[in-house]
Amino acid sequence: MVMATYALLRNKPKPTMDDITLALAGNLCRCTGYRPIVDGCRTFCQQEANCCQVNGGGNCCLNGEENTREDSKKNPELFDKDEFLPLDPTQELIFPPELILMAETPCTRTLSFHGERMSWLSPASLDELIQLKAEHAAAPLVMGNTNIGPDIKFKGVVHPLVISPSRIKELFQISQTPQGVWVGAGCTLAELRSLLEKLVSELPAEKTELLGALIQQLGNLGSQQIRNVATLGGNIASAYPNSDLNPVLAAGSCRVTVISSEGRREIPLDQDFFVGFGKTVLKPEDIVLSVFLPFSRKGEFVRALRQAPRKEVSFATVTTGMRAFFSEGSSTVQEVSIYFGGVAATTVSAAETCKALAGRPWSEETLSRAYDVLLEEVVLPPSAPGGKVEFRRSLTLSLLFKFYLEVLHKLKEMNVISEEIPEKLLPLPREIQPTVQEFQAVSKEQSDQDPVGRPMMHRSAISHATGEAVYCDDIPRTDGELFLVVVTSSRAHAKITDLDVSAALKVPGVVDVITAKDIPGKKVRLMFGYEEEVLSEDEVSCVGQMVCAVVADSKPHAKRGAAAVKITYEDLPDPIFTLEDAIQKSSFYEPRRLLEVGDVKEGFEKADRVHEAEVRMGGQEHFYMEPQSMLVVPVGEERELNVYVSTQWPALTQEAVAETLGIPSNRVTCHVKRMGGAFGGKVIKTSILASITSVAAWKTNRAVRCVLERGEDMLITGGRHPLLAKYKVGFMNDGRIVAADLSYYANAGCKVDESVLIAEKFLLHMENAYSIPNLRGFAAACKTNLPSNTAFRGFGVPQCLFLIENMVNDVALLLGRPADQIRQMNMYKGPSSTPYKLEFSPDNLLRCWEECKLKSDYSARCKAVEQFNQQNQWKKRGISLVPIKYGIGFAESFLNQAAALVHIYKDGSVLVTHGGTEMGQGIHTKMQQVASRELHIPTTKIYISETSTSTVPNTCPSAASFGTDANGMAVKNACEILHQRLEPIRKKNPNGPWENWDSRRIFSEDQFIGHWVLEGSRSVHGLGQNGGPPLCLLHIWSMLQ
Repeated sequence: MVMATYALLRNKPKPTMDDITLALAGNLCRCTGYRPIVDGCRTFCQQEANCCQVNGGGNCCLNGEENTREDSKKNPELFDKDEFLPLDPTQELIFPPELILMAETPCTRTLSFHGERMSWLSPASLDELIQLKAEHAAAPLVMGNTNIGPDIKFKGVVHPLVISPSRIKELFQISQTPQGVWVGAGCTLAELRSLLEKLVSELPAEKTELLGALIQQLGNLGSQQIRNVATLGGNIASAYPNSDLNPVLAAGSCRVTVISSEGRREIPLDQDFFVGFGKTVLKPEDIVLSVFLPFSRKGEFVRALRQAPRKEVSFATVTTGMRAFFSEGSSTVQEVSIYFGGVAATTVSAAETCKALAGRPWSEETLSRAYDVLLEEVVLPPSAPGGKVEFRRSLTLSLLFKFYLEVLHKLKEMNVISEEIPEKLLPLPREIQPTVQEFQAVSKEQSDQDPVGRPMMHRSAISHATGEAVYCDDIPRTDGELFLVVVTSSRAHAKITDLDVSAALKVPGVVDVITAKDIPGKKVRLMFGYEEEVLSEDEVSCVGQMVCAVVADSKPHAKRGAAAVKITYEDLPDPIFTLEDAIQKSSFYEPRRLLEVGDVKEGFEKADRVHEAEVRMGGQEHFYMEPQSMLVVPVGEERELNVYVSTQWPALTQEAVAETLGIPSNRVTCHVKRMGGAFGGKVIKTSILASITSVAAWKTNRAVRCVLERGEDMLITGGRHPLLAKYKVGFMNDGRIVAADLSYYANAGCKVDESVLIAEKFLLHMENAYSIPNLRGFAAACKTNLPSNTAFRGFGVPQCLFLIENMVNDVALLLGRPADQIRQMNMYKGPSSTPYKLEFSPDNLLRCWEECKLKSDYSARCKAVEQFNQQNQWKKRGISLVPIKYGIGFAESFLNQAAALVHIYKDGSVLVTHGGTEMGQGIHTKMQQVASRELHIPTTKIYISETSTSTVPNTCPSAASFGTDANGMAVKNACEILHQRLEPIRKKNPNGPWENWDSRRIFSEDQFIGHWVLEGSRSVHGLGQNGGPPLCLLHIWSMLQ
């Protein structure tokens, strides 16, 4: 994002918000920090940067209104814009003159590069390109590399020769005729969009229907980065079934010019051009030279429509291009053309549907007739790739209706029809909604030096923004270092009958193949009474289970070696994939949990109404920006290893590596500098991957690095647990919920991981913020033949809140009352106790609820939503206010502990080490603030280098929203001890500087290293038993959406 913003400012020093939005599109921020990122970029804007509304004010100065936001200047801010240096484009580095000269004097000879398995040729002329393609017909043409590149990287496709025609000027020529415009096939999509926008501004509107549709579709296709390199010809020739452009080009009667050694010819882009998945009528030696885009006629309408999971940077689920032509003054269809993408193996024509429309008036009756034909024409089998068969078929009808409605409005505007028509469909808004972040003001009595509670920049923010922050894979390679790639199972439930690694060992660069037989220590890890093999030896229970690993002198060699490993399987019967199958076959991990309060049976008998339903929630990938990464370096003596790893729990990784190698834990030191995100996904599987990598380092006595690629990571590590939940609720006619029976079934996958704990968490939060007198919950983790799921942000709470809030919504719908009234009526009030017997006061819950309603002006928003929905037939708005009660920390008391080690050096600098790991959440920054307060010194004197098992042993995972609370107390107590030890020296020189006090204490007999261990709660609990509460702290908030 920094580089994208820099490129924007180089080209446009005073950008608009639209420019910034376009520049940032295509960049992912996994922890959803888009608001502060946009706020930072907004400082480069002129008008937008100073707009009251954009900055969160109530009224807007642009409308001549005074900003009535009284607290806008009272709250502390993270940064002061006035302190920023103004952007001075004259001080930027000039564009390299050498590159300018190279562009002005192009090379006229063929360029070539040769690798181990691939060669790259770049011809200098069209004739040479034709000759090369004739001699090497199978060699792909590569321009933007948005198609071939991913196939090579992720699918292992090898092309012995690739041809780059990027220097062929004929591929970039543009010529305009009275009938349309010829566009060179080598033009990028960004260049194409600029050209079309220019033509639309110059030509009469009636000629630009196709051009406008293409502009709209280009705005949704990929991101700016992709459009800058992807080409028009490549998009057509790749023939992807869900292509955004091909249906529009086909519906618009476009055609292509191709050239080969046999000559030049034109081919129409129609139903005969696309013949299969990724296939066209083009011959292997054909080269797409240019594409003709015809100008539209008067009475002709062309539209591009798509439905995708997101508005932008997302492959379309279904996409379409539609064209209709009417004679002047008539509403009878003369010509119609409809093409769909995403409903077959290639772009398809709805020819029969077109016949049903042609020659008939543009009316609801004609549309209804076309619906029937379209449903018969577009047929998707249940096993169609991509799934969502019924959804995709329904989208074809929806998109046809949208086209019908848009054309209807066009005919109305042209006075062709006079009757009343439905409202016009408007596109979804694309602008970034105004937001504001408020920081709570600290007490006036707080020292100016004390940073706790004050806005403070992340201590590594500058390093992150400049790219200097060191992550695991940034550690420089050492001499003789090897790379490890794991080999995973391709069967879900099978015996391994043979593992043949002979071919892999013959691959150049491969050093060894690591199997279960190479493990010198324990070959299994014990989790909650269930064993999990480090490497599978006899049987696999899911696709993606790790069987062996290949180590080589480079990543490409290791990948080739892994692909050469041959595993022979014998399939086992009755694999389990769905929750329904697991429930039917009683495939559960024990223990299953049950928690009950009150008399549920009696509660249902007394209820005025009873309702039963079920809900489902899919899984979710962690998608941390930094994949699973580790580097294991043998020290060289006494079996010692340094493990540099991206993990939330260094102590677990240390323990796993030591047990796998059969050595004491004191020989293994785990180092965690920082993680590029984790979200719960870098705990269990990380320790197993680190164990495999350690075996490789142990066996070869060389440093071994393992960094999973995105596909490997998503396959191996699992994610959030998919949920099937059932509920029965009893409620009174006034909205009071008097009884509920809840059942949760989570798809745990093939190994237990942390699934039993997550099932337990379902029950600990099942009532959310509601007091239900008679409540029963049952939770089970289901064993299936899928990759094992694991901890994920919220640790089961999002799933159980999803159930309870759906239940409350259903009660509101059945009673015909607003959901927020039902929520407020059933919320905890007065001295309360949770189902697991934690006594608490709900005062903060109720205060938060009322404050959220007040600050959001909830009543006015509800009225505005109701008014909007009455005025709009097709587009609707909604509003929801939801309370959340969330328990932090672990139910297992031994995990709620922390330790810290604080060093004070002679020069007054302080080094803090604690058990928490930095994954972007800012725990090191917060520990810096705590130490600054307790030692009464500036944060600039305090440094935190890393988390290491050699300085703070037996740490607990950084998880459960408890890392700051636990480690903060440990740092606080350690600093208090040190500060107390300095008291005699301070008394002797009360006005002296910190450095003076610190240097004097060197000559005292006191030790100025502070270490503190914070013990966890000693309460014991049992679900369904009499015991202490499993959670001691509750977080309360309300959310308006």
